[in-house]
Amino acid sequence: MKRTIVLLILVFVLSGAAIYQNNDKMGEALAASSEMNPKPGFTAPTLELPDLDDKPLAIGGKKDKLLLLNFWASWCGPCELEAPDLLELSKKYGDKLELYGVNATTYDKERQAREFVEEFELSFPILMDRDGKATELYKVTTFPTSFIIDSNGIVRERVPGVISLNEWEDLIEKWIDIDERNKEQSTEQGKSEE
Repeated sequence: MKRTIVLLILVFVLSGAAIYQNNDKMGEALAASSEMNPKPGFTAPTLELPDLDDKPLAIGGKKDKLLLLNFWASWCGPCELEAPDLLELSKKYGDKLELYGVNATTYDKERQAREFVEEFELSFPILMDRDGKATELYKVTTFPTSFIIDSNGIVRERVPGVISLNEWEDLIEKWIDIDERNKEQSTEQGKSEE
């Protein structure tokens, strides 16, 4: 009888230990997958996409300017509302901000996307996500979704949906200022190390 009780206790302890170890591994896997999200404070995924002339442009990584990356589709009503504001932002901040529109071509028709660009006279680069890789890497599930990425390739803002022109200007000016201060500090550090 004592032997049976000891065996039951041993089985119970070993089962508990196995469950405990698997829960830790599951928690680590969930933490790792959530860290892969392109969210503020994390490195933006890097890839190349073709523009409307099929010239490849790089997304992510270090750049000279702040980057506003806007995912959109031609059938998206909010994207239509946002298009004039994005055009204005690209003209106003063009010397300090790169703006790329990424058409979610796997969810859209390329002909309609091109018509959208012509209709709204979008003059900033439009990239075609024909295989859906960018949309997947940036975990975009609603349109429009935009990202502000600093010159070091770090996502600073994720903006789902449409915001006003004033809100865009506030966000862009905030991150341009921060980005420029960071560059100045890096330059000063480089000089002091020489």
